[in-house]
Amino acid sequence: MARKKGRDISGWLVVDKPAGMTSTSVVNKVRWALDAKKAGHAGTLDPDATGVLAVALGEATKTVPYITDALKCYRFAVRLGVATKTDDAEGEVIATSEARPTDDEIRTALAAFRGEIMQVPPQFSAVKVDGERAYTLARAGEEMELAARPLWVENLEMTTRKDADTVELEMVCGKGGYVRSIARDLGAALGCHGHVTWLHREWSGPFEASDGVTVEKIDELAKTEALDALLLPLEVGLADLPELKATPEGAARLRNGNPGMVFASDVDWGDEAWASHQGRAVAVGVYKSGELHPSRVFNL
Repeated sequence: MARKKGRDISGWLVVDKPAGMTSTSVVNKVRWALDAKKAGHAGTLDPDATGVLAVALGEATKTVPYITDALKCYRFAVRLGVATKTDDAEGEVIATSEARPTDDEIRTALAAFRGEIMQVPPQFSAVKVDGERAYTLARAGEEMELAARPLWVENLEMTTRKDADTVELEMVCGKGGYVRSIARDLGAALGCHGHVTWLHREWSGPFEASDGVTVEKIDELAKTEALDALLLPLEVGLADLPELKATPEGAARLRNGNPGMVFASDVDWGDEAWASHQGRAVAVGVYKSGELHPSRVFNL
């Protein structure tokens, strides 16, 4: 039987994504450069957005949900006075306004976008509508009623007001946030319209853009041990979960998908945690009565 192409290589490569590239293109480049059998990313960035895109390889793809669920930080600029079809600078202008809010009016309006909010995704987004991506339908000229979704916004602040037309913001939010929707809805709340002109993801869970590898560097180091050396261990993706040390027998049982004994710690019955043995992740699961009941097992 033919062997699958690529190496069994596991870990994370943190990429500082440039503008003009899709998240999928970045993943494909990383997979090629590392000759990896399996790769995926934790949280899509729009093509024109920049910043941290964490690419999971091999067994690390099993930890992607924990990064997707983690808090993320975005810096972005909102152009006031103009609404576009795509809620960013690429889209056709659909409305304009001469109104310009004061700094204090902006700060006051931002309060409504903190905490648990309901957010309607942009028409041009990857949300599925009857099995089709919203952006596919939007490009075909269809107008959709997209359902509002809950979003946790930990913080949203104005950092700079460059001029009357432009405000720069910083947002820390949970899973599924659309910065373009924030810009659109803030503009609506201020009565002046608004859209995103640029967007940079500063950090995502434990991964920072400032630690990211550029696409140019990936090209330069492709297929070399120097690129392998930039991989972070799979375990970094589990930073938000408590770690439990498995006994040798417990580790063996966990690797076979069975509940395994772990050393007691301060986790409570029913908590999600991960078990390690000799410094490597063995499984993620639920802690019950001295054992971890695995939901994901790592073949490292």
